[in-house]
Amino acid sequence: MLGGLHDRSRQAAGNVKQAAGKAMDKPGLHAEGVAQERKGEVQQALGKGKDAVKKVVDKA
Repeated sequence: MLGGLHDRSRQAAGNVKQAAGKAMDKPGLHAEGVAQERKGEVQQALGKGKDAVKKVVDKA
């Protein structure tokens, strides 16, 4: 549960960095925000996969 919250907060922070990078015309900051958002998305997907595997194992 907390992992998912952390992943979503990482995505939100990435969105903020992207917007700030665009507003201040700083491509590096924008790119950093994109990377941070993607990292949060990947971590969230991995967490969902782990949860799915755990449910299958628990049923066995």
